[in-house]
Amino acid sequence: MTGQPAGRPHVPDHLDRRAFLRVAGVSAAGAVAAACGTGNPSAPPVTSPSAPPPTTSGPPPSRPPTGPPNWDDLRTKLAGGLVRPGGDGYGTAKRAFNPLFDGNNPVAVAVTSSPEDVQACVQAAAGRVTLAARSGGHCYAGYSVPESGLVIDVAGMNKVDIRGTQAVIGAGAKLKDVYAGLAQAGRALPAGSCPTVGIAGLTLGGGIGVLSRKYGLTCDHLSSAQVVTADGKLVTASASSEPDLFWALRGGGGGNFGIVTEFTFDTDPAPNLTVFSLHFPSGSAAGVLGAWQEWIAAQPPELWANIVISGGSPVQCRVGGCYVGNAPALNTLLNNLTTNAGARPTQRTVKSLDYLGAMNYFSGSSARQSFVASSRIITSPVDPAKVVALADGRAGMDLLIDGLGGKVAEPAKNATAFWHRDALASVQIYAPATAKTRAKVAQSVGDVVTGLAAAGAGGGYVNYIDPALPEWKAAYYGDNVKRLQDIAKKYDPYNVFRFGQSVVA
Repeated sequence: MTGQPAGRPHVPDHLDRRAFLRVAGVSAAGAVAAACGTGNPSAPPVTSPSAPPPTTSGPPPSRPPTGPPNWDDLRTKLAGGLVRPGGDGYGTAKRAFNPLFDGNNPVAVAVTSSPEDVQACVQAAAGRVTLAARSGGHCYAGYSVPESGLVIDVAGMNKVDIRGTQAVIGAGAKLKDVYAGLAQAGRALPAGSCPTVGIAGLTLGGGIGVLSRKYGLTCDHLSSAQVVTADGKLVTASASSEPDLFWALRGGGGGNFGIVTEFTFDTDPAPNLTVFSLHFPSGSAAGVLGAWQEWIAAQPPELWANIVISGGSPVQCRVGGCYVGNAPALNTLLNNLTTNAGARPTQRTVKSLDYLGAMNYFSGSSARQSFVASSRIITSPVDPAKVVALADGRAGMDLLIDGLGGKVAEPAKNATAFWHRDALASVQIYAPATAKTRAKVAQSVGDVVTGLAAAGAGGGYVNYIDPALPEWKAAYYGDNVKRLQDIAKKYDPYNVFRFGQSVVA
């Protein structure tokens, strides 16, 4: 993963996207983790007695060579070039979205524009340095900028090709371009809201967004993917080709099994949408949250909504979202919430938009942002008073609670790697930070993560990846983790793609 005057909220040029979300009452649904790096040791694996072992085909990959990569040789094989420390543009080329990771110094950044470029990178450096694929660079833990590792920047593979009811999208495509291409063809794909998030990490972690309740997760629409594996081969993963890998790519997290270069998605006709925002008075957050949890569970899948609990004294709350339908029908549903919330909104915005207009409404500035974040999952209503108490006095921190259910809940929990099919909502804990305040803010976020567990929220969403999340493998993958580990070992037996929170870390 809020008062505005009637009509679409005005977003000033100086207002970054996170600030806009706090104003408009929508979430950062869709920020992603997709890369390799170092981090905390793993929690004990969770076993799944029902998970079938991965199938095998052909001989296992051979052990990668040792010794330093030949960077000069690799540079000659890349159309976009290779940027090394001290070289022109290195400081810019290595940057991720979050400036807190500007101090990370990879040994090289490969600018790729084709699957062959990615293959060349893997063949040159696998087993010699840490490899990290970077699409949008939004990894919350900075794994897409590994210290002394090789960043494989796939931003150049950004095509958005609509072929009838399917979309063939390069791994480097950003959501703003994906939505524009889809809308031009009258098609839609449920995905995230941040305009510069890459389609790759979003999909690989599941893909929560504002249309999830109606159309499902982004990964649920994946029909095939082109993947460069640890031995440098390019394979197609689908239901009929490399089915174990295909299962793992749908929610198993970015960076674990190979580097995806291209996705093919099944799409839906682009809908017209009605967006809304409700701001509630100070002191009403607990009552609104309690009512919201009961309300969202009972709503038709056409309605998606979130609630934003903003820290401070007093705590503030806003409800926002969208509806696949018209304004009169939406207003009836909203009235059901406000009747039971114990407080009337101080401001209420309802506006009808076309598909692209609605996706733009939920986006904002593409400016880089410094923050610390984590997540929890709500499977049944949590104690609203305890949740609101966690935000009391924490100025600047937001708890962005995104409704799930609907289409997300239809597949079985082990039908794809995405485990949280039965979730009522995801919770993103987001707090701005600077290099000087980072440790203090991280401690505050960690305290809220612990408090949310005590209030009844467990688990976590891998696209809001957090090295400090307790028992993170079980939190992200549940009983699917054992099968994910088996698949990772099959396709990457020598841990070429290992990073701090890889499934085999």
